[in-house]
Amino acid sequence: MDNILEARGLTMDFRVRSGLSLRKETLRAVDGIDLKLSRGETLGLVGESGSGKSTLANLLVRLLRPTQGSIHFHGRDIAPLAASEMRQVRAKLQMVFQDPQSALDPRMTLRKIVGYPLKLHLGIRGKALGEQTLKMLEEVGLGQVPLERYPHEFSGGQRQRIGIARALITEPECVILDEPTSALDVSVQAQILNLLQDLQARHGYAYLFISHDLSVVRFISTRIAVMYLGRIVETGPTEAIFANPHHPYTRALLLSIPNPDPANRRNLAVLNTDIPSPWHRPQGCVFHPRCPEAMEVCRFEKPVATRRDDGGMVECHLYGKGRI
Repeated sequence: MDNILEARGLTMDFRVRSGLSLRKETLRAVDGIDLKLSRGETLGLVGESGSGKSTLANLLVRLLRPTQGSIHFHGRDIAPLAASEMRQVRAKLQMVFQDPQSALDPRMTLRKIVGYPLKLHLGIRGKALGEQTLKMLEEVGLGQVPLERYPHEFSGGQRQRIGIARALITEPECVILDEPTSALDVSVQAQILNLLQDLQARHGYAYLFISHDLSVVRFISTRIAVMYLGRIVETGPTEAIFANPHHPYTRALLLSIPNPDPANRRNLAVLNTDIPSPWHRPQGCVFHPRCPEAMEVCRFEKPVATRRDDGGMVECHLYGKGRI
């Protein structure tokens, strides 16, 4: 497959002050991630809050510069690029943010919000700018909306459509979507998901879709990556992950999905402790303090990535060393 975006050994450390001493210490938010995204596919990234999903998203679009590792966009490593060089890349590598209210400038009208990336990245102005702005708004279902309105005059679903239009107007090849439906009610969520799928079918976008809602990820994704405490612990085709999860953490996430059938209810408190603080990362396998299947080796030795039969991978001692 044609890999548009590829991360290799991606690591992000933050130097922050800790405790009463206010001494700066290192907090590792992303820990040596390898990830590939191909043309026309949707990779769903799931995990609990605090697992590092949004930090990874910011790294991939270079809103953050990684501490270690590389980010290859069409084979070019964009990790070391200066801001001026990244401007040329960002027309083809865009992001849709979680909260459309805070992501849109309240002082800019709809016309300026959606059209500005064309002016900034591609130098388009005048009549052509207006025409392309209108065309993009029609594509996201806002063709009849007055262009001089401000963000506060739109509903939450409309604001997210504006955010999508702003990201797609430069005709990107890869779009990072950081929980784009989490702030919306269920009916509006369905509209946005259908819109994203329609746009992808028309233009062949590659999506990295980040969410904590596994039912949403199952609906929209072709592959799934499971993230825990800065690590990708399992990947695979969507239906294969749901049908046959290998990693104990993946199994716990799937068991936590509510079942609407009252005759088939199950205990949702599968993970009855919080995710450990990144200040105090466990040795060995990072999941072992919460894992019901932990072995002695899990406490002191990091698991290596082992290939699943479906082409995915899992980082777990249960399957390593020839056990898979």
